[in-house]
Amino acid sequence: MPWWDLRSLSCFGIFRERMREVQLGSHTVRSHGVKVARTHMHDWWILLLLALIEIILYKIHPFYRFVGEDMMTDLKYPLKSNTVPVWAVPIYSILLPIAIFLVVYFRRRDVYDLHHAILGLLYSVLVTAVITDAIKDAVGRPRPDFFWRCFPDGKDVYDTLGNVVCHGDKNVIKEGHKSFPSGHTAWSFAGLGFLSLYLSGKIQIFDRRGHVAKLCLVFLPLLVASLVGVSRVDDYWHHWQDVFAGGLLGLTVATFCYLQFFAPPYHPEGWGPYAYFQVLEESRASTQATIAVNASSTQAGEPQVDDTQDGRSIHGCMGISLVPPPTSGSTLKDIESGRR
Repeated sequence: MPWWDLRSLSCFGIFRERMREVQLGSHTVRSHGVKVARTHMHDWWILLLLALIEIILYKIHPFYRFVGEDMMTDLKYPLKSNTVPVWAVPIYSILLPIAIFLVVYFRRRDVYDLHHAILGLLYSVLVTAVITDAIKDAVGRPRPDFFWRCFPDGKDVYDTLGNVVCHGDKNVIKEGHKSFPSGHTAWSFAGLGFLSLYLSGKIQIFDRRGHVAKLCLVFLPLLVASLVGVSRVDDYWHHWQDVFAGGLLGLTVATFCYLQFFAPPYHPEGWGPYAYFQVLEESRASTQATIAVNASSTQAGEPQVDDTQDGRSIHGCMGISLVPPPTSGSTLKDIESGRR
């Protein structure tokens, strides 16, 4: 094989090695974690601010809406405990998705995917929580079990205007005015809805190959979130309108937060974050520039060459072809004819 063909192959080898390095995991937590964290430092500070706002909204008293005696007909459901306790909500809506993100990271070694998935998930949950509790405090809708919260002994008392005069536990009464929308449902659809979108992109559910079984994996988180919402109605902590509004709110916020970092699941590049493909393009441009510089410096120190072969132009890493030397027969004819 001529030496110029060997150089062509070496250029392609460099390009392939650089692309393989990008695709198979040069973006680990150790190598790029600090860079990614610094780039999104302001996002994390705002996330902490959202957490602080959520704590404040949870602590303050909601609006105590007028509740008359005639309204008690729909508010006398039994006071029950939660089927899904409050402490379990962060486990399945935050920790479970993060565990899946980590599994994907250890397989692909892409810190951009891990970081953006976690950041998007936390924003989805916290933005939903802030909106939900803000609406709860502003609306102050009584829960279906409000009667037994207000009058634990079953003896109802009303003032001269017909409004309730509660004599139950203050914290229980406070929670009784936070029916709309459902916080459990909103958190569930915010976290598990984000996870469903994430899985949709990773398994390329819309690749038009007809593998409908993929839908089972994507619908599973949404089914869990829906069952949590149903449990809120069964426990008489929420009206059905509260659950519907909470689910719609959580899923909407999850979609917005997901699309901030990832392409839509039906997009050909929906399996990775935007940042990954940006770094890929930057690496490709850098590799091509390096190859062009090396090719130019190599050509500068070589004899004059022709860049055409068989009527086709050949440049850079595609190789070059030397002008073929004149044959010995043509040289003898030139000398005999007196031209040399």
